[in-house]
Amino acid sequence: MAPPQQPSIPPDVQGRSLSRFLRMLAAKNENCRACQRVHPPGDFISTTYSGCIELKAAGSKSSTTGKARDARKSDASQSPFSEVEAWRSAGPGWQPIYGSFHGTGFSFEWHDFTPKSDFDWAATFHPGSLELCLNFSGTGVVFTSGGECRFDPPSAGFYRTAGQKSRATRLGGQHHQFLTIEYSRPFLNQSLPGLSASLHPIARDLMEDRPAGEPCVAVTRLAQPARLMVESLRHPPVSASVHPIWYQCKAIELAVTFLVQPPEGEEFFCTRQQRLAQERVELVAFLLKQNLVEPPPLEELGRKIGCSHFYLSRIFSAQTGQTISQYLRDLRLEKAAELLRQGEHNVTEAAMEVGYSSLSHFSQAFHEKFGCCPGLYPVRTSSQK
Repeated sequence: MAPPQQPSIPPDVQGRSLSRFLRMLAAKNENCRACQRVHPPGDFISTTYSGCIELKAAGSKSSTTGKARDARKSDASQSPFSEVEAWRSAGPGWQPIYGSFHGTGFSFEWHDFTPKSDFDWAATFHPGSLELCLNFSGTGVVFTSGGECRFDPPSAGFYRTAGQKSRATRLGGQHHQFLTIEYSRPFLNQSLPGLSASLHPIARDLMEDRPAGEPCVAVTRLAQPARLMVESLRHPPVSASVHPIWYQCKAIELAVTFLVQPPEGEEFFCTRQQRLAQERVELVAFLLKQNLVEPPPLEELGRKIGCSHFYLSRIFSAQTGQTISQYLRDLRLEKAAELLRQGEHNVTEAAMEVGYSSLSHFSQAFHEKFGCCPGLYPVRTSSQK
């Protein structure tokens, strides 16, 4: 008896996708990451972000190259929206973490890339979705009928896509790091039953299938602890067998955190504490910028802001990821760099202008931050490339 004929590898499985295909065949009892279900053993599967193409395995007469090609063409003509092509220019900078918009109803994705020119962010938005963005680095802009909604780091916000009318961009030449969670209407309706009246109008309109209005909500400041949450999402502290329920719970937790609004005239306690902490941090930054040469000591900052300097130090670090002294150092160096770029100050003058009395300490700190000594700045050196 002749050995069974082996199926040829479709083009969309070759190369980088082949390793995923082989791992999937080895783990026959695990859910397909594309469609979240178990495929029969031996199926030949080509995975994509939004779905999968099943081709019959070796020994089946239907696994001929022609029929396989027809199956792929038929799937391509009827497949739902996929953002794979839109992210291709970002290379490995686009990292799906878990879920599928058309499968699980939610999708976690991490993004870490530096585009040379403005990136068409709107091309990655799933039609009919609500997307939450936690922005850590780089600026994103979502355009609305009334202007634009900017995601300046660190910030968080959400937006409902408006099909082909959506316009959004990621600014070129910047290092972008952000997490997105995409929600489908069925998932929100199933996960947040009875909460429609408490939701933000953007989420409520999507759940009630009303036409999309403004595609973006005003962004809010993102506290430093959110970075820890991102790390747990990328490296979950649970075994693989419970990933489905763990990620589903995280998706619902974030939806409740950002989409649910308190009754009119009221404010959630945690929201109030976060707002007060943010206001205090912004006041500290303002007071430091007012006098870089002789900034007020920590005890005086606490008195002016109305809290103990121990508590002030703690909330400042939690909000910014820096101590107050580290933040002051960065302010001084950035101001010095600005003076040097203007060409109206030499190195000694720039150092004295921002509060440095030691030129050697200034030069060392400047080199650590900008990668070159202040005498060469802003000339582009090899250490900056």
